[in-house]
Formats: sequence, C-alpha cells, structure tokens
Amino acid sequence: MSLLQPIKPPRKARIGLYSVGLRAYWDQFPGLRERLEGYGKFIEGRLSGWADVFNFGLVDTEGEGRRAGEWLNLRDVDLVFCHAATYSTSATVLPVHQINKAPVVFLNLQPTERINYEATTTGEWLAHCGACPVPEFANAFNRAGIPFRVVNGLLGLAATPAGSLTNEITHEREEAIRAWLEIRAWAQAAAVPRTLRHSRFGFLGNTYSGMLDMYSDFTMIQAQTGMHVEVLEMCDLDRQLQSVTADEVARKLAEVREMFEISGDSPSDPIARRPTDEQLEWSCRVAAAQEKLVREYDLDALAYYYHGAPGGAYEKLQGGFIVGHSLLTARGIPCSGEGDLKTAVAMKICDILGTGGSFSEIVVTDYVDGTILLGHDGPFHIAIAEGKPILRGMGLYHGKQGTGVSVEAKVAPGPVTTLNVTQTGDGRLKLISGEGESTDGPIMRIGNTQTPVRFREHPDAYLTRWFAEAPTHHCALSVGHNAALFEKVGQLLQVRHARL
Repeated sequence: MSLLQPIKPPRKARIGLYSVGLRAYWDQFPGLRERLEGYGKFIEGRLSGWADVFNFGLVDTEGEGRRAGEWLNLRDVDLVFCHAATYSTSATVLPVHQINKAPVVFLNLQPTERINYEATTTGEWLAHCGACPVPEFANAFNRAGIPFRVVNGLLGLAATPAGSLTNEITHEREEAIRAWLEIRAWAQAAAVPRTLRHSRFGFLGNTYSGMLDMYSDFTMIQAQTGMHVEVLEMCDLDRQLQSVTADEVARKLAEVREMFEISGDSPSDPIARRPTDEQLEWSCRVAAAQEKLVREYDLDALAYYYHGAPGGAYEKLQGGFIVGHSLLTARGIPCSGEGDLKTAVAMKICDILGTGGSFSEIVVTDYVDGTILLGHDGPFHIAIAEGKPILRGMGLYHGKQGTGVSVEAKVAPGPVTTLNVTQTGDGRLKLISGEGESTDGPIMRIGNTQTPVRFREHPDAYLTRWFAEAPTHHCALSVGHNAALFEKVGQLLQVRHARL
C-alpha cells in the first residue's frame, strides 16, 4: 500500500448530460438524430473519465425537457451539461432547469473546423450549427433568473463519422484542447461541493487566542458548504493514545523514516536540533492516536490547537501533533493548525482537486530574489514536497507552549497557487487565489516549512492587492496554476472568488 493512499478518497461528481434538437428535423433529415446522439455519446465517454455521468439523451420538445428535469433530479446530479447539438427552441431547454436546480453549462462544441461549403446540404449544416440556439438560451435563462455558463470550441473527434460531408477530426486543434480542459475543470470543480456536503471536519481544542481573523461560526460554515463540524476534546485524543500498541508505534516510526529525513542539529538555530529517540517515539505514538481519532469519528479534515497548562499532560500531547498531522494531510485528511477551520476548508478544496494544499502563512519577503516565503511550523503536505521533508527537534514552539518535532520542507519548484478561505463582514465565505512560481531559492533551517514564491508582480504590489481582499493570515499552498479552477468551485458553492 502506498503511504500516500487516501484514508477517505474524495467523492466523484455526479454529472447530468443531455443533447438538444428540434423534433421537426428528424423526419425532414433522416440520420440527423442518430448523428447528434453519437456526438452526445462521445461527450459522455470523455466525461466519464472524471465523473459519474448520467446521459438523458436527446431533448427535443418542452415536454421532453420536463421529463429530463425530473430524471436528473432522481440522479441527484451536481452539475448539468447541456449539449447544444443543433438548433432547439429555448422553450425546450428552460423547463429542464426550472425543475432541476443543479448549475448548468452549455456546450457549444462544433464538430468540424470548417464546413464543406461546396457539398454541404441543409441537413449537414444542421449537424454543425450548435452555436445557433445558445443566444436564445442565454436570453431565456437571464430573464428566468437562472445562472448559466458556456464552453465554446470544437468537439474534438479523432475520426470523422460515416455520412459526414466534411473533416471532423479536430482532437489536436487548440480549440478542442482548450474546450475540453475547461469541461474537465468544471467536472473536477463539481466534486468539491459534493465532497464537502458529505464531509465531517473535526475541530479539536480551540482557536489560538486573539487571532480574530480565524474565529468561525460553525453554523455559517455548514450553511454555506454543507460540511458538518464535529467538536472534539483533548480527552478524546488522549483516550485513543491509551490504546496505542508498541506495534502501532513501530509501524508509524517506519512510515516516518521512509517519508522524512531525520535531521542533525540546525547549523544556525540553537532551538532546532536533531530529534531525540524519545521525541520521535512520542511523535509516532501521538500520530497513531491521531489516525485512530480520524477513523473513529470518520473525519475528512481537522482544525486543531491546544496549549494546555504548563507541564500538563495535554501540553505534552499537543507537542507531538505536527508529524502525525503531516502524515494525515498527505493521505487526504488536511490538518490546519491554530484552530483555523476556514483554512482547513481551503486545504480540503485543494486536496479534493488533487493539487495538494499545504498550511501556510507569510514568512518573510526576499527583495533580492523578488519572492515571498510562505510556510508555517507545520503541518506540511508531504505529497507536494521537494525531496524528503526534514524533521527537527524543537526546544520550543515559537509563540506556543511545549516542545517536540517539527517539519522543515519546501514545495517543489514549479507553478503554484495560494487559496485563502476568508469571511466577509456580512458573514459570507470568500475565496482568494493567487498564481505564482515556487523557486529553488534558499530557506531558513529552523524547523519550519518555507517555500519561496515569485508572483507575477513586485512583492509589495502583490501584497497590497492581497491585503486589500481582507484574507485570513493563513492560506493553502497548492501545486499548479489553479485560479480558474478555484473560481469554478466558488461559482458552484455560490461563494465569491477574488483572483489576484
């Protein structure tokens, strides 16, 4: 079994699909209906690689539209693609979405890059005029107060179907590639609300006292995302700790030695030293208890913080948190420190989309390299690390109580995107994302995660725009340029998205 195998894989989106046409055409132009249904089957096949697809087939009257809406309701779809296969009246399409309330995306995917002007018949033209009804759909939906999106481009066939009078091999054209990248992004984004609606986020302990940006209204978060917040106590974790066996500790220690490099003393910081055998054993014992807690309460993510009374048992217990929470984060259970529930949501969004999502804040600006270092004292998303993360024994956790083992690591160089989940003054969640490049620049050797990120403008200009959006001071650091994907997530969650 891979050490990065998810404990709870994200749910696939349930995608509805139907094609539209005009019933009067079928007797007038034999073979047209079957040809359009073939295009719909092609779309279904490609979508099936990213989601569970429910294809109603052809909708060609308003009565069939009503039946399609009821049919899609029974399939509990998260998103509907309406394939504009040929001309159809808006009265045919509108009832589908007056009955089924899932978000809708119109697909204007022309089968050919250019019709055969000399040989084309009316029936042939009708197989290629998918754009024709889309303005009518847009007008009707706007007046009905139903949001919609449109993907324009080429269908992307790899072979021309029998009976076609023109070339329909378009899969290598940029217009097809671009369209299918956007369709795939919609299918991926639709998995986020479905997974969140079925998620249980643990909240262990409390929020770091005085961090006003991070205080959360659990009811507000459930109302806007559908996720449940399970409030946990340190005694719940301590109960799990008492049941950990020597074999379980040994297995965790083997995981740790495979996934981390055990450091020597930091050459610069006297509080960051080689972890002692006792520190490693304790971190592994706590890590085994943390995984037991996740499994008992069926958690999908965890926000945590606890300082405990000086010298108390819970102070020692929380001192062992970072290693185990990094292991959980790498296996699809994002863990955010300091009780930051909103950043746990950001990390979970990134994880559902397969883009990582490491717990981060602004560390320092490097004006020589033009980068902003993003990181924290843990946990770290091991799956997106450059090489093996380093474990260092910490004589103290700055700003917190206790001692233990911390993670020193950086995200691999390449495209990255930050994602904040913040809360506005009127109580609404808000997404903020910014794209940049992680670099191979230097980092401090102090037992903290740090990734130098070069954004698309001077650090001061970027920070000015970032701060103006009133973010929380934590964010999730994801791999890839994902702002357009996060924007789709925001639309499907009905949450505002700001792109820096």
